[in-house]
Amino acid sequence: MAQFMSLHDAIARYLHDGATVAMEGFTHLIPFAAGHEVIRQKKRHLTLIRMTPDIIYDQLIGAGCADRLIFSWGGNPGVGSLHRLRDAVEQSYPQPLEIFEHSHAAMACAYEAGAAGLPLAVLRGYIGSDLPKVNPQIRFIECPFTGERLAAVPSVRPDVSIIHAQRADRNGNVLVTGIVGVQKEAVLAAQHSIVTVEEIVDDLEAGPNACVIPGWAIDAIAEVKNGAAPSYAYGYYPRNNSFYKEWDGIARDRERFNQWLQENVYNQGGTTK
Repeated sequence: MAQFMSLHDAIARYLHDGATVAMEGFTHLIPFAAGHEVIRQKKRHLTLIRMTPDIIYDQLIGAGCADRLIFSWGGNPGVGSLHRLRDAVEQSYPQPLEIFEHSHAAMACAYEAGAAGLPLAVLRGYIGSDLPKVNPQIRFIECPFTGERLAAVPSVRPDVSIIHAQRADRNGNVLVTGIVGVQKEAVLAAQHSIVTVEEIVDDLEAGPNACVIPGWAIDAIAEVKNGAAPSYAYGYYPRNNSFYKEWDGIARDRERFNQWLQENVYNQGGTTK
């Protein structure tokens, strides 16, 4: 059952060195504040999972938090490459990064399988793709009923999943509105889950077909206003497009990145807010 606590305490309690960590949120509700807390606490040797690793994973990788990345697309949306990610893969700076690239469809299926407690996901996919040649996590199996050749990937079952959402009620139930990605599946698939929210309310005011994640599936809830900035939180604040453009220049240079990290994460500054 969800407990209310500070973000610092939630990360310290549930996320340990060597953990497999998923931070999800599609286009908006990206858990930047939580990612920065992971960096501040200098967590190391993490396996990071995300369907679309963007700036927050560029920051985590550049800070030396990660050894492995499981993903299906990586980039600075609308701008270009993730330069800290590229530096880690191409030059092993600040340390080597092992990557496992999947398709979006495979990652979505893997999260669903993890949420169902299954060891693998099966899908029609990767036919004609070169990804199976470079990703040992992609295998092929024969359907026992039809004989059809199908792709299989390991289910995503993180040690910790972290998401950001708009609201939580005082019973620990969480409302996700706007564009919904795999946040619900990420939470249900994880051994532990941490949710940051814009506010804690008496009534979620959830409409029909709303995505409500029940409190029994969540370990920790932290109220963190602007916790998704510079991405946006539907109904609360817009996307900071200028920062995404600025990030390209910051991330290209190791010295400039490390200075930004010191000023805006370790010193708990706020240029991304």
